[in-house]
This record gives sequence, structure tokens and C-alpha cells, in this order.
Amino acid sequence: MESSAEKIWKITWQERFQRLQNLLLELWRDKAGFIGMMLICALLFMAFAAPLLAPHHPADQDLMARLKPPAWSPNGSWNHIFGTDHLGRDVLSRVIYGSRVSLIVGATVVFAAGVFGTVLGLIAGYFRGRVDSFIMRWIDTQVAFPGLLLALIILAVIGPSLITVILVLSFNGWMVYGRMTRSAVLSVRETAYVEAAEILGCNSRRVIFRHILPNLTSPLLTLAILEFARIVLAEAALSFLGLGIQPPATSWGLDVAAGKDYMFRAWWLVTFPGIAISITVLAINLVASWMRLISDPQEREKQFARQMAALKRKHRRKEGAGA
Repeated sequence: MESSAEKIWKITWQERFQRLQNLLLELWRDKAGFIGMMLICALLFMAFAAPLLAPHHPADQDLMARLKPPAWSPNGSWNHIFGTDHLGRDVLSRVIYGSRVSLIVGATVVFAAGVFGTVLGLIAGYFRGRVDSFIMRWIDTQVAFPGLLLALIILAVIGPSLITVILVLSFNGWMVYGRMTRSAVLSVRETAYVEAAEILGCNSRRVIFRHILPNLTSPLLTLAILEFARIVLAEAALSFLGLGIQPPATSWGLDVAAGKDYMFRAWWLVTFPGIAISITVLAINLVASWMRLISDPQEREKQFARQMAALKRKHRRKEGAGA
């Protein structure tokens, strides 16, 4: 005989599996979101399996094979499918390894900025008063400064490196989380379940993190995905300006910067890293649009209404054909 706890555990896992199945079904129905998710999965696989996928080490130089065109060109070689750069380094290998930097920087910055901004937004929206005024004036003051200019100044003073880029982008990116979280908390704070928790004697920390924060998961997750795309572009821009990732490390922005002087002689040096950046940002935006659709009740109602209207039109056409 199974105990009640075991039955509840099994039911819980069955419910989780059913929710996951429904989520995957909705993703399959949204073709744009499905394509974006497949591209992101391919990017993750490429980053983790870079040593297995890359035909060469990204830092290996061969001056005898410098500026070789892609394999399908008349003078190309299948030993370097995407060609080589001005130092004879394999472009395909550098593109594959460059995905690691984008994922590391994007994930770390989104996590650090998201946690810091969300916590401050929760505190400002829940306690209000002077605490709210202080945090919001801090946000307004920091937003008033151009983000890229501030990042360039800090990187020029401290010195560019992977850790510095992560710290600078986190410092410039937490405000959007704070503002959105504060506005959401102000609307949720007066709801019945929050008032009931306060009446029952729950302390402020429990009310904030157990009753308010779980209801903000969907919009925060959508915002984090959109911010991930922005961070990828920001890291590429800083590396292009020479204040981001430094050689001998590899980065898509760094490769574009290194190939800009050979743009008309060797178009592949800037084309393939640029395509990698574009595909990554496009995939993230497609997934973010799908997540906004499934997490917003109003958008789901509109989608259901469109599906029902399409079914009615299809039924009418069948009836007209039958008549």
C-alpha cells in the first residue's frame, strides 16, 4: 500500500509532466517561437561542445594560410570552411568559441542585474515612503547618464577584461528590473491574498518573497530574456571598440573589429561573426515574444479568439463547398 505522501508526490510529478507537455505543445504551435528555441538550443550545444565541433583551436595561427576565402570560393579550402583571418586563424573555430563568451556574459549579467534590481524594486514597491523615494531617485539619476558612455569611462579607468565587462554591464542594467518590479508590486500589494497574509501575521520578508515575488515570475522572465539579447549586443559593441574582451580570447565583437580593416578584401571576417550575433539576438527575441504570449492572459484570449475565428471561417468554407 502506498502512503498518502507517496501518492501526492506521484500526482505532483504527473502534474509537472503534464504542464511541461502542454508548454511544449504551445511552443510547437507557435512556429516563430519554436524556431527561436531551436536556435538557442543549437547555440547552447555549440558553446558547450566547442572543443568537439571546432576544427582548429581559435588561437592557432598559420601565416602561410592568411586571408583564405571560404571553402566554396575558387581559392578556398575545406580545411577552413569559413576561411581564415589576417593571422591565419580559422574563422569557423573563432565563431564557435565566441558563442561561449556571449553566453557567459549574457547569463551572468542578467542574473546579477536581475537579482539586484528585483530586490530593490520589491523593497521600494512594498515599503514605499522614503525608501521608495530614495531608490527611485537613485534609478532616475543613473538612467540620466548615457549607459554606453559610462561603461566606456569605467572600462578605460579600470581596464578591460571579462570580469570588468560583466560588472559594468550589470551596473548599467539593473534599473529596468527595479522599475518594472516596483510598478508590479504597487499593483499587487493591495490584492486580497497579500492583505490576508499580513493579517495572519506574516513578516515583511515572507510576504515579499513567498506571496508577491512568485506572481512576478512571468514578466520578469520575459524581461530577462529581452535583456539577454541587449547584453549580447552591448558586449559585442564594447569588444568592437577595444574595451571588451581582449586577445587572445575570442569574441564575436572582437572578430568584427579585427576584420573591419579587411572588409573589402576579406568580407568573411566580418560577415560570419555578424551573422552569429544577428541570429542569436533574433532567436532570443522570438522566444521572448512567445513567452510574453503564454504569460499574458489578455494575449492568450486574443490568440484563442483568432483560432476560433479561423475555425469558423474554415467551417463556413466547407459548408459552402458542400452546398
